[in-house]
Amino acid sequence: MARWVRFPWPDAGYVHEPAALRRRWKRLHVGDAEPLPRDAALLAAWARFHAGEFRAAYDAALALGPAGVTLANKAQALQGTYLERTERTRLAMYDEVARRALAQQKAEPANPAGWFWHAYALGRRAESLDLLKLVAERLAPQVRQSLERTLALAPKHPEAHLALATFHAEAIARVGRLLAMTEGADAGKGLAHYRQALALNPASAIVKVEVARGLLILEGEAARPEARRLLEEAARHVPLDATERLEVEAAKLALQNA
Repeated sequence: MARWVRFPWPDAGYVHEPAALRRRWKRLHVGDAEPLPRDAALLAAWARFHAGEFRAAYDAALALGPAGVTLANKAQALQGTYLERTERTRLAMYDEVARRALAQQKAEPANPAGWFWHAYALGRRAESLDLLKLVAERLAPQVRQSLERTLALAPKHPEAHLALATFHAEAIARVGRLLAMTEGADAGKGLAHYRQALALNPASAIVKVEVARGLLILEGEAARPEARRLLEEAARHVPLDATERLEVEAAKLALQNA
């Protein structure tokens, strides 16, 4: 595997000792609804993830076997999304995440993480494909089905609501409302999932960024004042870990281009 790009904003405030991480776990994991690990080695690997040591967290997670799959998937998926500069490497990362997530679904069908990270990886991969390839590979139905399964298992999973909302918005942006309906995309459903994600995780920078983007796709210029307000709030967010820092930087960039 190619060398991973290092997290560019290391900060002592993102380093959480085990006791502190346990206290902050719920706050840090509102978005993915991941349960607090009981195993000390897994918790230590998660601490490296929160500090921005994504490759170290990934390696430690894989060494733990099935217990570490969710962490490995999250570390690799976010590395690809926020830090990897080469498309070929980024797509290879998403493919690995999708394969591990499929195996996790079979081994732990009641674990929402296997369904969510499968959808996330395929959704990110789909962003790089032209419309013909996207249709040929049938990625859209797989993304939708995995997200719907995630929410069936975890109805209050904010990131799954956000991803499903984005599925609806992206389909409409690519092919228009009528054709998007053939893939199960609907503007009203997209807006409802955006609102639900925001209600479940109102302090999240990335939720605000994605909701702002989605509102502009689904409601057009009428939504611009609200979209800008959300981006401004997201850019002012004080991050508690490396992932939140990446999300705040994404908000600042989106605000510049708003």
